[in-house]
Amino acid sequence: MNEVNVYLEICREDAIIPTYANEGDAGMDVYAAEDVLIEPGETVIVPTGIKFAIPKGYEIQVRPRSGISYKTPLRIANSPGTIDSGYRGELGIIITNTSERNDYPLIETNSDGNKKGTYKIKKGDRIAQIVLQAVPRINFVKVDSVKDIGNDRGGGFGSTGV
Repeated sequence: MNEVNVYLEICREDAIIPTYANEGDAGMDVYAAEDVLIEPGETVIVPTGIKFAIPKGYEIQVRPRSGISYKTPLRIANSPGTIDSGYRGELGIIITNTSERNDYPLIETNSDGNKKGTYKIKKGDRIAQIVLQAVPRINFVKVDSVKDIGNDRGGGFGSTGV
């Protein structure tokens, strides 16, 4: 297994280091470092209490956890988010509550059933996952036309259907 050293700083008391749930998983679970309420229609940044020093040539992508996406109206707003190798600030997870109404009771993230309403993310909840990716640099080569380079699959936006 190929491993890359990524340096991690704990910047909040009791922050949890990201973990792989299973051997061979691509993503590591990331944990909330404090309790956060997310009202319907609200977008918040949930702190994780960790900072990284990522080697040049790599990024860390922030992605949703499928259980949260399936069972709640909570969404990672900029998925996948990119943490560049030069960023040294605290990792914050941008989460939007897509609920439209607020006449439901308070719901905690470990609830089942895609319920609507205000959500409480609790300190220690798994809120997203991160994946380390190699990032090659782009070298653009200007040409008169790209039509004859490689194969043109044809079609435009939406050409393969929904």
